[in-house]
Amino acid sequence: MSTNSTLEEIASVLRAKTRFLVLSHFRPDGDAIGCALAMTLCLKALGKDVTVWNEDGLPQRFEFLPESGLITRPPATPETFEVVLLLDTAVRNRAGASCLGAIAPDALWINIDHHISNDRLGDLVHVDSHAPAAGQILFELFSRCGLPLTEAMANALYAAISTDTGSFQYPSTTARTYEIAAELVRLGVNVGQINQALYETSPRRRLELLRALLNVLHFSGEERVASFALKASTARELGTIPDDTEGLIDTIRSIEGVLVAAFFEEISSDMIRISLRSKDASVDVCAICSEFGGGGHVLASGARIAGSLESVQERVLAAIARRLPPL
Repeated sequence: MSTNSTLEEIASVLRAKTRFLVLSHFRPDGDAIGCALAMTLCLKALGKDVTVWNEDGLPQRFEFLPESGLITRPPATPETFEVVLLLDTAVRNRAGASCLGAIAPDALWINIDHHISNDRLGDLVHVDSHAPAAGQILFELFSRCGLPLTEAMANALYAAISTDTGSFQYPSTTARTYEIAAELVRLGVNVGQINQALYETSPRRRLELLRALLNVLHFSGEERVASFALKASTARELGTIPDDTEGLIDTIRSIEGVLVAAFFEEISSDMIRISLRSKDASVDVCAICSEFGGGGHVLASGARIAGSLESVQERVLAAIARRLPPL
C-alpha cells in the first residue's frame, strides 16, 4: 500500500468491527507497550471484544501502568479476529513468530507506525515518520476522531511518548509533543509518579549489567564511536533479562566527542542483536542497520544479524566508520 490511510478511516473500522487483536513488536519498549495498552483500553471503552498480545509478554518495568496485566503472551492455538492492529512496528515479522502463528487467516490488518523504514504492509496503513512516537499518532487518532480517551489511556500514552522522546529531549520532539503531554496531564497523569516509575526505578542486576558492559567499552573511528557487547554467558552469570538492557546504550551515547554508540547483544552463538544511536543526522544509523536487514529511525535503529559476536562487531563497526564525516 503506497498511500496513508487517514485517521478517520481507521476510526471508522474501530467503530464498525467487533473482535480485535492488538499487537506491537517483540522486545517491547515503552512506546510499544504504551500504544498497545492505550489502544486496548480505547476499544474496551467502545464495548469491543479485544485481546492484546506481545511475543515477549509485559516487561516488569511497565507493570505499574493501569490495566497493564491485559497484555499477555500469545496462545499455542490460533484464534480468529476481525481486525489485527499492529502498532509501533515497521515490519510484520517483528510482531514475533508465536504471535503471527496464533492468528487465523482473513483478518483485516491495520498498521499505525512512525518508523521511516516501515514496509507499509497492511490493509490500512498510517505511517508518520515525523512523529517522535507512535503514541503521539494514537493521541491524534483518539482526540481528532472523538474516540474514548481515559485517565488510564493517558498514562499509557504518556509512557509511550516520554520513553520514545528520551523524556522529551530528542530532536524529534516538537511543540505539538509538549501540547499533547499537557493534555495527558490534564487527563490525570501524575508526572512525578510516572517519571519515577519510568526513570528512577530499576533492579540492582541492571546496574551490575552496566558495570560489566563498561568494563568492555571500546572506542573506534577516531574516538567518535563508542561500543560495548554483552555475551550470553555474562547475561546468564548476572541473571539479567532482555529488558534490563533497555536504555543502557544512552550512557555511552552521552560521552563527549562520541557521535555514534553501538550495543551488541549475543542472543545465541550465531545471532547478534545490535542497537545503534547517533547524535547527528549526518550519520544515519537507520541506513546502516538497513544494510543488515534492520531499520528504525535516523538517530536510533537496530537489527538482528547472523554470525558470531566478533564477526558482527567487525562488520557493523566498519559500516559505521564508512559513514562518519571527515574530521
